[in-house]
Amino acid sequence: MTTGRRVAAFLRRRSIDFGELWRQSLQFRVTISTLALSSAVVFVLGMVLQNQITDRLIETKKAAAIAQTRAILDDAESELSGIDAAPDELKSRLGNALKKLASAPAGQDPTSASAGAFEPVLASADPSKSSEATVFAGPFEKVTPRLRQFVEGEQFSEQIHTAGVESARTTYLMIGAPITGAPRPLQLYLLFPLTAEQNTVLTVQNTLMVGGLVLLFLLVLITNLVTRQVVHPVRRAAAAAERFAEGELDQRLGVLGEDDLAKLAESYNEMAASIQRQIRQLEEFGQLQRRFTSDVSHELRTPLTTVRMAADVLHASREQFPPGLARSTELLVDELDRFEALLGDLLEISRLDAGVEELSAELIDARPIVLRVVEQVRVIAGDANSELEVDLPETPVEAELDSRRVERILRNLLANAVDHSEGQPVRVRLAANEHALAVTVQDFGVGLRTGEAGLVFNRFWRADPSRNRRTGGTGLGLAISHEDAKLHGGELEAWGEPDRGACFRLTLPLRQGEKWESSPLDLPPDVPPGGFIGIEPDEPAGEVSVTPDLVAAEREEAR
Repeated sequence: MTTGRRVAAFLRRRSIDFGELWRQSLQFRVTISTLALSSAVVFVLGMVLQNQITDRLIETKKAAAIAQTRAILDDAESELSGIDAAPDELKSRLGNALKKLASAPAGQDPTSASAGAFEPVLASADPSKSSEATVFAGPFEKVTPRLRQFVEGEQFSEQIHTAGVESARTTYLMIGAPITGAPRPLQLYLLFPLTAEQNTVLTVQNTLMVGGLVLLFLLVLITNLVTRQVVHPVRRAAAAAERFAEGELDQRLGVLGEDDLAKLAESYNEMAASIQRQIRQLEEFGQLQRRFTSDVSHELRTPLTTVRMAADVLHASREQFPPGLARSTELLVDELDRFEALLGDLLEISRLDAGVEELSAELIDARPIVLRVVEQVRVIAGDANSELEVDLPETPVEAELDSRRVERILRNLLANAVDHSEGQPVRVRLAANEHALAVTVQDFGVGLRTGEAGLVFNRFWRADPSRNRRTGGTGLGLAISHEDAKLHGGELEAWGEPDRGACFRLTLPLRQGEKWESSPLDLPPDVPPGGFIGIEPDEPAGEVSVTPDLVAAEREEAR
């Protein structure tokens, strides 16, 4: 049983390997298909040729045997004419006649010698009497009863039959003819061995088999070589396309000849050159765009600082102004705050695009960062009538993090959730496993439509531009958060459904450079309603200083 299972497992593995090779290799499929079809053709052709050769040999043998039988029949009739003796004397006469027939030349028929050697049989059998009264000379027992029946019925008959013992069986062409001109019924049988014809057929079979195998081998070799001429350039083209897709834009194919494959290589090279030019144009345009954004942002800082100083002076003296002018001063300061935050985000995006940002990671507990961000957003959440619900582990969640960037990510996510919560609670959850930690921010507001989860991290994208926003965002917060997560080696994902809310999941490795496979928290979230406990304003937020004003925090960070 164990051996059977091993054989079955071996065959199963081989079948799996064969299936994979069949799916992956065009050359293998063409070669195997050609081998199978060629084998069928060679088999059918071999069978037809063997049958044709066998039939021709038998027909030639039969024609010669019949001619020889007729010639010997004449000699037998002249030898046994008028014989009518007792059984003992008859047997002696038949034996003498048989010796003369076996030793005498074949007669005057020139075709008689072509039938080859034979074994003659003479018999005297009367169909009206029992078989025990039959007198014969020669190997009469080799003659079949069926042939005897026809010959005794005065018919010239023939039959192919195999006679003899198991160790020495011989196939004969048996020709039987009645002998006329005698007072009693006499029969002549000539048994022609077909050994030579069988040897010829066996030689033909071996020749066809060897020739078929050689032909199949040559066909497979030719097919493999021909297919290789087609498949090899295709493989080179596929390898070149893969390297091109990996960033080797200078990868090109060699053009040999003027055939279809050469035209394919030329077309590929032209396409690759065109794509390379367009990619380089886009890279140059992107560099110019980033440089323009960075330069403009830097250049605007100086006049913005001057305007900020003037606006602060006006804002400090607003109580001395008429009501309309005082309100304009407040609006001016608010818009300057937004403008300053936008400039800070533009500068941050420019640094991220340029790849000059560095991660200042240190081993810290992630829980105080979450609590600090919750306290920063609490004022805005109170204005929106949204309760902040937090679920934190009881034990520290230590990880190598850049606290400033993680805090910015969570602040953007919380502010965005409060803005879209429609007065519903906003839930924050922190969890960790062996390799990563995760923070989810979930709201139960308007949610996201199908396809918008992949767009929320685009720059300046908004799910509903017509909505009134409370946080006054710049449209770059989620884009920057996404880049900050990637800078940590983590991932920021979004999920949402219309009227069911949205959930953002931040997953970060516990150690920088360490790979993680799964996030500690599920997305979509599986937390039932009321599953968290809200944190009251008077609860401590850890040993971290709290800034309750979100706008002031953003302005301080932008500076």
